[in-house]
Amino acid sequence: MSLVDAPEYRASSCPARSTTLPAGVYVLSIASLPSHYAVSASSPSNAIHVFDKARLQNVQTLPGHESPITALRSVPNVANAIAHALLSSGRDGTVKVWDERAGAVALRMTASSAGAARGLLSCDVSSDGLTIAAGTELQGDDASILYWDPRSPAAPLRVHSSTHSDDITALHFFRPGPSSVSNTRNLLLSASSDGLICTSNAEEADEDEAGLHVGNWGCSIAQAGWLHDKAGRSAVWASSDMETFSAWTTELDRIQDADIRQPSVHRQDLTWVTDYLIGCHNTLNPIGDADNDLCLFAGSNEGDIALLTKSTFSDPDVPWLLQRTWTTGHVGVVRAALWDERNNILLTGGEDSKLNVWNALPPEPVASPGKPKRGNEVDLMDIDEDGDSSARKKRRA
Repeated sequence: MSLVDAPEYRASSCPARSTTLPAGVYVLSIASLPSHYAVSASSPSNAIHVFDKARLQNVQTLPGHESPITALRSVPNVANAIAHALLSSGRDGTVKVWDERAGAVALRMTASSAGAARGLLSCDVSSDGLTIAAGTELQGDDASILYWDPRSPAAPLRVHSSTHSDDITALHFFRPGPSSVSNTRNLLLSASSDGLICTSNAEEADEDEAGLHVGNWGCSIAQAGWLHDKAGRSAVWASSDMETFSAWTTELDRIQDADIRQPSVHRQDLTWVTDYLIGCHNTLNPIGDADNDLCLFAGSNEGDIALLTKSTFSDPDVPWLLQRTWTTGHVGVVRAALWDERNNILLTGGEDSKLNVWNALPPEPVASPGKPKRGNEVDLMDIDEDGDSSARKKRRA
């Protein structure tokens, strides 16, 4: 596995805007809503801060969860009643759908066993908005995927307890495109500390019949998600607690496995060394000659961020490409990155409590890749009210 700087490589060394969360808490994750960004904070706050997109001002603070927040994401639809919803889960055993305008919870779903809350580590909503799934941490011998109909949120529709045998760290429904077949709308990808990656039919009540494919990586999985080729065909990526990265076919046959800390660039004019994966992002348009939409955001222990791509995952010998770096904006570990492509900006947050807004324009040629542009490479205009997807790093405190 090797890493080279892309011909269009660019560097930024100063965020366009920056703010700090109160009380010195960590930024855990970032989500994009139509006119705001939502940011989850670590303990002891466990709050969700809402920032105006145009000015990056904290306009609202939602109470969040009673215990650490484990997932935060924006979803286009919940129950055909709530559009552009904010969804969160926590170790307090609840999944919450937030009414941003009212500053309150619109829907609350609770996971419990024998009257005690079961901590939740992951959650998602199906593309039709009619199924909410959440994954629990291991309690005794059980780790479960719970499914709710948000129109009847009082109790789960079903509980699948044999798909995984340890903490369920990632859940992602497949988001079908125009060319996708209709029966993929409730295809759920799950990953766990037990080393398994699974796909399931979320509409199937019988757990034995619900399971579709299983891949065994043999190591604790921290993150996972979908990737797509230019024809819209899907595949799967995953990362481990040991900072290894893998790619899998739709049938969950492993096609690539590598330590993301190994590839680096060491030259007199440019140095990049990856220490950890922050998260991944599915770009609207593949960068350069890539046959896939996956972008990796990698971090350094010094607080720098890099955008890495790979032209194809079918050939393990094809090098990774260093497309962009953003440096000197953070101190320490960066836990969250959200690329708002529609507004050409990157938001990052970390253990220094800072939320930074960077220019994230498509890569353009530079005369000397080792000399990053300073200050305001491009002035940020007031940005529009279209949101985009997010990527985040899942690390436990």
